[in-house]
Amino acid sequence: MDSASRIADRKDWIKGATGDWEVIIGLEVHAQVLSRAKLFSGASAEFGGEPNDHVSLVDAAMPGMLPVINRFCVEQAVKTGLGLKAAINDYSVFDRKNYFYPDLPQGYQISQYKQPVVGEGQVHLDMEEGKTVEVGIERLHLEQDAGKSLHDQHPAMSFVDLNRSGCALMEIVSRPDLRSADEAKAYVTKLRQIMRYLGTCDGNMEQGSLRADVNVSVRRPGAAFGTRCEIKNVNSIRFMGQAIEYEARRQIGILEDGGKIDQETRLFDPKKGETRSMRSKEEAHDYRYFPDPDLLPLQLDRAWIEGLRQGLPELPDEKRARFQKDYGLSAYDADVLGAEAASADYFEAVAKGRDGKLAANWVINELFGRLNKEGRSVETSPVSPAQIGGIIDLIGAGTISGKIAKDVFEIIWSEGGDPAAIVEARGLKQVTDTGAIEKAVTEIIAANPDKVEQVRLKPTMLGWFVGQVMKATGGKANPQTVNDLLKKKLEI
Repeated sequence: MDSASRIADRKDWIKGATGDWEVIIGLEVHAQVLSRAKLFSGASAEFGGEPNDHVSLVDAAMPGMLPVINRFCVEQAVKTGLGLKAAINDYSVFDRKNYFYPDLPQGYQISQYKQPVVGEGQVHLDMEEGKTVEVGIERLHLEQDAGKSLHDQHPAMSFVDLNRSGCALMEIVSRPDLRSADEAKAYVTKLRQIMRYLGTCDGNMEQGSLRADVNVSVRRPGAAFGTRCEIKNVNSIRFMGQAIEYEARRQIGILEDGGKIDQETRLFDPKKGETRSMRSKEEAHDYRYFPDPDLLPLQLDRAWIEGLRQGLPELPDEKRARFQKDYGLSAYDADVLGAEAASADYFEAVAKGRDGKLAANWVINELFGRLNKEGRSVETSPVSPAQIGGIIDLIGAGTISGKIAKDVFEIIWSEGGDPAAIVEARGLKQVTDTGAIEKAVTEIIAANPDKVEQVRLKPTMLGWFVGQVMKATGGKANPQTVNDLLKKKLEI
């Protein structure tokens, strides 16, 4: 489908004073390549360090210093393109983009213009209510990052840190296929997920390794595209949604007042929740692109590309589909478990040879719930897949109840240990002796004659009796046996 022909769902239309409007969004996502060295030099690409500590003579643009392409960065870009189901161009060219960067000593940026390393691809978004949105990828090209200007170190001067200068960036340019802030947020989330699975970008938005330029315009539903404004360097998915909502309403207000939209670059102020003008928007010809004379065209061998394709890991969409098919999971559970490669691997280690749905419940509700509460990741979990698997096995064998299982989980979280050994040492085994349970049931019934009358009129009150028996047995009674005995004794 052509980008312009896709009309947003009516629920995503924005109501203005004079009727409905549609927002059109395209994104240019800048993802820092996960690499130890920079794109054209051997200097460290690691985040942080003392200012200007990761700077080579090439990065500092010293006379006579020439760029040399980092093969690994090219490999990472190609892998990302393959993950985006995109065409890989076996011939691409590096260009000089002439633009004043105060923190890029060369005075130009080495980028790619007409002949990028990766061509057209697409990303599928699974939205609410079962809706799928296809977002076209126009291109992915490699370029070098600029340094960082520091304006808060001195009252009268700006300082420059070149540690980031020359780090490899992948710029992923989408078609204007997005029609709401939610779709834009889902798109960046999906891109981040794919690249983290591939190991080509860590997706750390707080450190600036993933950021986006957001192009926003509005139109009457189904009309021609309007004039767009670009919101520069948004480094938070939440802020992106806020910026789009504000900018769309700003443009609608101008148009409904009879004005026109000026094509410009804007910045988003998260404290005020609004965008502000930065500069008039440059066109491509303003940058005076031309092939970089210091770098030969990049020619890729098709067999090498195919080798990278064969080595790709299972990606999020395929993994989620397999989780639903092989483990009988709901789409929601498969989505949660497949969000990160580490989470998916953890779940599969627990589920191996066990009930998939039960394993998913334990990993999502107990483990992820506790990890989120304590601000930890699955990689730093104090409870291993084998330990959760051991708890599930004890439940399946009838050795412990679900309630006791949660107590065992808490003990392992705090102290570690083998689930079976903990249950044995602490006397946590489930009481399956019918005689002992029947004694507790008889005592609870005898002590609560008023409740007995009520439960016979309202059988749903049986849960109260079950709770009392479980309390009396320290949570060790077999719940099914308790239910059966209560129904028999109470004649319901």
